[in-house]
Amino acid sequence: MSVDLLEIPAGPFTFTAHAAGRRDGRLVVLLHGFPQSSFQWRHQMAVLAAAGHRAVAFDQRGYSPGARPDGVEHYRAEHLVADVLSVVDELGGHRFDVVGHDWGGAVAWLVAARYPQRVRTLTAVSMPHPAAFAAALLGGDEEQSSKSAYIAVLRAQGAAEQLLLAGDGEGLRRVFAATGHPDPEAGTGEYVKVLSQPGALTAALNWYRALSEHDVAGLTGRLRPVTVPTLYVWGEDDAALGRAAAEASGDHVEGPYRFVALPGVGHWIPEEAPDLLGDLLLEHLAAHS
Repeated sequence: MSVDLLEIPAGPFTFTAHAAGRRDGRLVVLLHGFPQSSFQWRHQMAVLAAAGHRAVAFDQRGYSPGARPDGVEHYRAEHLVADVLSVVDELGGHRFDVVGHDWGGAVAWLVAARYPQRVRTLTAVSMPHPAAFAAALLGGDEEQSSKSAYIAVLRAQGAAEQLLLAGDGEGLRRVFAATGHPDPEAGTGEYVKVLSQPGALTAALNWYRALSEHDVAGLTGRLRPVTVPTLYVWGEDDAALGRAAAEASGDHVEGPYRFVALPGVGHWIPEEAPDLLGDLLLEHLAAHS
């Protein structure tokens, strides 16, 4: 697979990106999660390119050196959503398919809900619909409360950075290993390299710090239902995201919807089950052309 390395100007920022496939192919934008980068989509990009699509995975706000503003307020959800549309506009695509994992999945859900006229299809990986997640977290679901206990650690200013970057990123490697990443040494070295850049980890953690409990609660009633064709893929052994929110996500979709639960698969689906996710993604795109 031939991969293009792009520098995409969008507003005051420049986003780094990997792109593969025909330049005139159907545009599929892939959004990574925490604590990763566009590198996580390498397997799916190859599959998409082979099928004739144009796959673009960009390093989101905080992860791209040219899009790393200081201050928690710059990492609120509305800015993350706006970045996606700005990148797509710069790529010359009006309508596009959006794929997101983890935090990238949350952004993808929001983009699809707020801008259905722009989104051809949505594929959410691991991350449930934000309103379903908020309802489980704030509604007393014990499993989700337990799985989300780490969020308080990540929101701690300074302490989280010290914990995760200690020992040349050994803290990050331990996170991947403890949560079942299939390649906690070689594969995750790329993520440690990105997040070890000056200010990068603080910027990535600011995604968590910018989200207040008031914002989370508001998601349960503020978001419109998703009307675009939606595929949601969740691993039954996910260390961070529980069953209640996963199964409730369909309640927030009014368009065609498919929920696929993967037994024996954890949180890192794009790398843990790359072939299966690639097949599901191609089926979804083909069904909604």
